[in-house]
Amino acid sequence: MKLPFVERLRYGVIVSDGPVEAELWRRGLREFPPELYNLRQPAVVEEIHRAFVEVGAEIVQTNTLRANRIALERYGLADKVYELNRTGIWLARCAALHRAYAAGVVGPTGKFLAPLGNVRPEEARRAFVEQIVALVDGGAELLILKGFIELQELELAIEAAQSVNPRLPVIALKAFPEDGTVLAGSFPSRVASHLGRFPVVAIGAGGTVGPQRMLGIARSLVASARQPVCALPDVSVPRVVGDIRFYEPEPDYLARVARELVALGIRIVGVDGGATVECVCAIAEAVRQVPLPGSAPHPGASVPSQDILPVEVPAPTTFAQKLGRKFVLTVELDVPRGLDIGSVLEGARFLQRYGVDAINISDGARARLRMSSIALAHLVQSQTGVDCITHLACRDRNVIALQSELLGAHALGVRNILAVTGDPPHIGDYPYATAVFDVDSVGLIRILRSLNEGRDAMGNPLGQAANFCIACACNPAAEDWSKELERLERKVAEGAQVIFTQPLFDPELWERFRQATARLSVRVLVGVLPLRSLRHAEFLHYEVPGIVIPRWVRQRMARVSNSEAALREGITIAVEFLRAIRQSADGIYLMPPFRRYDVVVEILRQLELLPAQPVLSS
Repeated sequence: MKLPFVERLRYGVIVSDGPVEAELWRRGLREFPPELYNLRQPAVVEEIHRAFVEVGAEIVQTNTLRANRIALERYGLADKVYELNRTGIWLARCAALHRAYAAGVVGPTGKFLAPLGNVRPEEARRAFVEQIVALVDGGAELLILKGFIELQELELAIEAAQSVNPRLPVIALKAFPEDGTVLAGSFPSRVASHLGRFPVVAIGAGGTVGPQRMLGIARSLVASARQPVCALPDVSVPRVVGDIRFYEPEPDYLARVARELVALGIRIVGVDGGATVECVCAIAEAVRQVPLPGSAPHPGASVPSQDILPVEVPAPTTFAQKLGRKFVLTVELDVPRGLDIGSVLEGARFLQRYGVDAINISDGARARLRMSSIALAHLVQSQTGVDCITHLACRDRNVIALQSELLGAHALGVRNILAVTGDPPHIGDYPYATAVFDVDSVGLIRILRSLNEGRDAMGNPLGQAANFCIACACNPAAEDWSKELERLERKVAEGAQVIFTQPLFDPELWERFRQATARLSVRVLVGVLPLRSLRHAEFLHYEVPGIVIPRWVRQRMARVSNSEAALREGITIAVEFLRAIRQSADGIYLMPPFRRYDVVVEILRQLELLPAQPVLSS
C-alpha cells in the first residue's frame, strides 16, 4: 500500500515525471496551450502519464501548468479553469493508481505583478485559489508549484494552497535564471532560507536551466534548506519558436547528472522542459543504486555572500547632491529630429553659464522619433560637464530592454532618471508602431530602486549596486486629482526621490499640491512653461493631454497685440507665479519656447537668480 507522501519523503529518493508536452509533440499534437489536450485527447494524456509511471516515476504531474484564469485569458480559455484542472488531476490519478502520487501542478500567471505589471497580488492569489480548488476537488495528493520567477508570486501560490487545504503537501519550486554568475553566488541559498519559513514539505528548482546549471543551484539549496530539496532541470537549453520550445534530450547525460544531484542530497529528482519517457526511465534507473548522503546538511548553513561584490558604489550625482541644499534650476532642451545635436550642446553650454544646474532630455515626447535620450544625455554631460535629467519612457522597451538600457546608462554616467510611462504611438510619427508597456512609470521606478539595491526586477543579484537618482512626474492640475495623488504616493513608496510637476500657473493650485504632498519624503521641482502667444496657450490647453492653462492666463495672453509683447507677457506670468511659490519649492523645471533659451535668462534675471558673473563653460 502506498505511504502518505510526507512519510514517503523519509525513505529514499523519489523520481518525478515531467510535463506531457514533449510526448504530445512526438505524437503530432502541437496545439497551444497543451492543457487543451486534457479535454480534447484525454486518453492520450493519460497514456503519457502511465508511460512515465511504468518506467519508474513516483510523482505524476498534471498537465495544468498554465491552467489558471489569468494565464488562460491569453488563449480565450478563462472559462475552462475548473474543467481543465479537474480533468487534469483525474487523468493523473488514473495513471498513478497505487504506484505513484498524483500531483496537481500550479504555474505562474504569466504576467508581472504590480507595480511592474498590471496584475494585482490579490487578483493572482484568487486565480491560484480557483485553480487549486479544482485540483483538490479532483483528488490531488499533493501540489507542485513550479515555473515561478518572482518569489512574491510563489508566496501567493503557497498562501492560496494553505487557504484551500492546509493539510495538502506542497512542493515549492523557484525558476532560476540561466546565469552562471548568479547561480555561483549565494542567491539560491538565500531563496532556500526564505522558502524555509513557509509550510511546504519540499523546496527546490524547476525548469529554465539545464542539468549542469542545476548542479550549482542544488548545491546551494541543499546547504541552506530546512526541507527536502527537489531538482527538476530542463533536459537542455531549448530553441524557442513562438510558444514552442525545441529540446534535444540525451538520456545518458541526464542520468549521470541525476546521480550527481542525488549525491549532493537532492531527495526528489526528475526533469522538466523537454521530458520524454526515455529521459525519466534513464533517471529512475540511475538513481536507484545511488545511496543517500550519510549526513544531512546543517539546516540554515551559511554560505558566504557573493551577491553584491565589495565594489565602491558611485557617489550621488551632482544634481542629487544639490537637492535640498539649494534652489535647483533645471531646463528642458529641444531634442533634434535628426543626427545634428549642435543646438543641444550650444543650448546646454549657454544655460550652464547662467547657473542652470541640470538639463532635461525628453524621451520621444508625443511619441515622436528623436535621438535616444540616454545617448544624448551622455553626449551633453561628456562634452559640456552639465548634469542631465534623462527621461526614460516605458512605451518602447520591454522589461528586459529597460533594465539593459539602465545598466548601460549607469555605465555611461547617466544616472538622473525621470521615469515616464510615455505617450501612445498612435499620436506620434508611427501610429502603427507596437507599444510595449510591460511596465508603467511606477514599475520603472521599482526597477530603478531594485538596481540601486544590487538586484534586477526579479530579485536576481547583479554583483554591484547602482546609484540612480530616481525622479517621477506628477500633474497637480489633473482632472481626477485624488487618483493622481494616489499614483504619486505609489511612485514615492516605490523609490522616487524627486518630483517634476507638469507646468503650473496658479499659486493656489500649487498650494493645494504642496499641502497634499507635505507628508511625502521627496523633493519637488515645479514645472514652469513661459507662453509665447495666445495660440501657443490654446494649443497646449486644448490639444496636449495633461497640460491645463487657466482661463485667466489665456485671457491675459489675448490682450497683447504682437508676438514680442505676447512673449513678454508670458515671461511676466511665469515670474509672478515663481515669486509666489519660490519659498515653498525645492527648485524649478523651466520649459522655454523652441530654442528661446534667452527667455530662461530673463526669468532668472527678474527673480535675481543669475550668478554674479556668467560661468565660462568647460
